[in-house]
Amino acid sequence: MNPAARLRKALAARRGLRLALYALALGLAAVLAVGAWGLWRVQTFLDSAPQTPGREVVVDIAPGSSLAQVAAQLEREGVITDALLFRLLGRMDGQGARVRAGEFALHTGWPPRQVLRALTEGRTLLHRLVLPEGLTWWQAGRVVEQSGLASFESFRRAVHDPALLAAQGIPGPSAEGFLYPETYLVPRPRDGDAAPIVAAMLTAFWAQAGARLWPDGPPPPAEVARLVTLAAMVEKETALPEERARVAGVYANRIRLKMLMQCDPTVIYGLGPEFNGNLTRADLQDEANPYNTYRRPGLPPGPICSPGLDALLAAQSPEKHALLYFVARRDGSHAFSRTLDEHNSAVREHQLRRR
Repeated sequence: MNPAARLRKALAARRGLRLALYALALGLAAVLAVGAWGLWRVQTFLDSAPQTPGREVVVDIAPGSSLAQVAAQLEREGVITDALLFRLLGRMDGQGARVRAGEFALHTGWPPRQVLRALTEGRTLLHRLVLPEGLTWWQAGRVVEQSGLASFESFRRAVHDPALLAAQGIPGPSAEGFLYPETYLVPRPRDGDAAPIVAAMLTAFWAQAGARLWPDGPPPPAEVARLVTLAAMVEKETALPEERARVAGVYANRIRLKMLMQCDPTVIYGLGPEFNGNLTRADLQDEANPYNTYRRPGLPPGPICSPGLDALLAAQSPEKHALLYFVARRDGSHAFSRTLDEHNSAVREHQLRRR
């Protein structure tokens, strides 16, 4: 090869090397730029929130959801901006497997780490459910349905579920009488199933009422049922705390003397949810009604509502007296009598004159 050809070849090789170096430099610059952009994107994701100031979002995480499914759900609902980066965050922090099921009150103004912490360490959302004293099971079921936590039909099934009743030590064919009146804070049941709500009410009965009534442990089931049945009658007959033990004493005296209880609320309960508010003479004479204490001796077959603690304590410790009758006064209190003549006189004074 002549000198000129060698020179041209050397120059071409040098140009090729220069181009290769340029290409390598551009490639490295691109890699560094992509890396820097990626780091910036990750840091921006970690440090910022989707919205400012943001809004609360209730997110319901289904049991068994994977971190990928949770991240996608959070992105759809606007709680995070990038599902992939949230998954990477969960894996890097070692928290991904600890995401819990349930309802969570999250916020679009939170950075991703705060969202992840709420899902792994925070409490699920609790709903306030107020159950007043003296409700029948079907009235309690309507309260639950109106709360939006579970359907009435689901509540009915749970109240009559033999397995649930047995597990909770309830001495009867239903939870009537043991749905403890209280203000509850409960998580939303999965699929509208009322069983956890009913179980919470029954647990509260034993924890709050049972512990006061029987600190050394409950008596035989028949005695528990008898006490709750009597307490339910007391609860329905008077709303005045000072009268509860006296009303319980009246029924205790009637039981001792083998007199009929003659309790209007028991008859009404036997008429069921369809009762229209008008208790008739025919209703009081109906012997087919198992809760008709005007025709059937002794206590009714079971509780007619779920009584509160005061009524339960009154039934356990009735007032000692010789009273056998009572009638409502105009102010909601009752006039108590020892004899039928006294009672008839009180009825004329407080009932017939008012009519």
